[in-house]
Amino acid sequence: MSRFRYLDALTTAFVVILLVSNLLAQKVIRIGPFWHIPAFSTSGAMVLFPITYIFGDIFTEIYGYAASRRAIWLGFFGTALLYAVSALVIALPSDPEFHNQAAFVTVFGFLPRILIASLIAFWAGEFANSFTMAKLKLLTKGRMLWTRTVGSTVVGQAVDTTLVIVITFGGVFSAHKLVEIIVVGYLLKVGYEVLATPLTYLVIGWLKRAEGIDTFDAHTNFNPFRFTGQQEKL
Repeated sequence: MSRFRYLDALTTAFVVILLVSNLLAQKVIRIGPFWHIPAFSTSGAMVLFPITYIFGDIFTEIYGYAASRRAIWLGFFGTALLYAVSALVIALPSDPEFHNQAAFVTVFGFLPRILIASLIAFWAGEFANSFTMAKLKLLTKGRMLWTRTVGSTVVGQAVDTTLVIVITFGGVFSAHKLVEIIVVGYLLKVGYEVLATPLTYLVIGWLKRAEGIDTFDAHTNFNPFRFTGQQEKL
């Protein structure tokens, strides 16, 4: 994959955005009201995290499912490393002159249940997104890009949002409240993708010309645990 000019840079940006999103997720932000839309609360991760699905679309559409699979695993292990190192540093004794341990824990302390939920939801949601994107490209014969970018997000974010909320808050909130949180988060993420569609078109079009590739996953092994795969390039 190193023969591509921009793939490594895009993969790095994807992982960085994912890690920053995990840190921003600690804060609940208030948005609105706008026009006739009432104010609502959401995680600070919403500022950046939906962009990871746009990256997933770019990886799959241009470089193929195998490139997306590689990026997802790098993001998964990068996130796990962030959690592990944060826990280690929090557990280490503080210097007597360091008086901000509580603030440090607030920013870098992740509850085990949230940690597990985030990793599982990210992994499952991203793979669902990339798989759907690749299959829709074959189904549409490479036409109507918007059906793939939006359609894959509809599937991927449904998996991601449902898993992260159910695993994190299952047994804590009522079923009605869980559904409410899932629906609000899901609509926000899908709406993010829809609004970003024109920009996604521009980026994908430019990258296809710059890289000279347009991959169709006609013969790809979609096993998420397989790290090699053949792809048909047109």
